[in-house]
Amino acid sequence: MTRGAVGKLLLTALALMLVIEGLLPFLAPGVWRETFRRITEMSDGQLRFIGLTSMLAGLLLLFFSR
Repeated sequence: MTRGAVGKLLLTALALMLVIEGLLPFLAPGVWRETFRRITEMSDGQLRFIGLTSMLAGLLLLFFSR
């Protein structure tokens, strides 16, 4: 894979992430606001656990998509 292809792939992945991230605030802003409010009240440990779980799920998806 060439350097240009890797850059294009990363840009495509970023674009898809932004589309997915924008779905909930667009479709259900009230639900998104309440969820965001609850997240801001979580402890650092809880947020780190959510982040770790999210990263591991992403790695598993990458692994099994090959």
